[in-house]
Amino acid sequence: MLALFDLDNTLIDRSAGLEDWARGFVRSRSLPQEAEAVICDRLRERARPEDFVDLRVTLGLTADLGDLWHEYVDGVARSVRCFPGGREGLEALRGAGWTIGIATNGAGDIQRAKLTETGLAPLFDGICVSGEVGVRKPERSFFEAAAAECGASLSAGGWMVGDNPETDMGGARAVGLRTLWVANGREWADGPREPDVMVPGLAEAIEVLRGATV
Repeated sequence: MLALFDLDNTLIDRSAGLEDWARGFVRSRSLPQEAEAVICDRLRERARPEDFVDLRVTLGLTADLGDLWHEYVDGVARSVRCFPGGREGLEALRGAGWTIGIATNGAGDIQRAKLTETGLAPLFDGICVSGEVGVRKPERSFFEAAAAECGASLSAGGWMVGDNPETDMGGARAVGLRTLWVANGREWADGPREPDVMVPGLAEAIEVLRGATV
């Protein structure tokens, strides 16, 4: 059976990793403390190289834009951590015969760097990143590409595990996948239909999958 996993704030704690990197970045350049909030607000939802065009001006930086982006990629990748129980749970799923894949929006270099630094990359049968395939969740073609990366097809069904009501849950439901929402401290408040299953965190999500028969 196929299970696709979102990456940021589903498998790994991107929010905490971003805050940790921003704190160190501000200290390394002796920027005012409020610069941390400026950086996190700009990069909280997603981060692209062009975001550093405005940040460079706002923060009065002189570094090359490419250097700033690479510093972000390397720094955040080292700062993020997998949520508790994630690695062991993924290994258990593979041992139980599941086909598991990454289905994430974002730039290819930063998403793959996170997977490499956390040691998660080898656990997946396929990795699909929007910046590499040219289409983003919640588009159907993205989910088709993610399944294909795993050697699977959406027609066979499966699950999507994620934290975003629209891109993860809404997109997956529209293509016929079952949906498993990871709350991570939030209440479900978005979307016209609730996911098939809601759980507090990643470890509980994997336990649901291990007990699933369809």
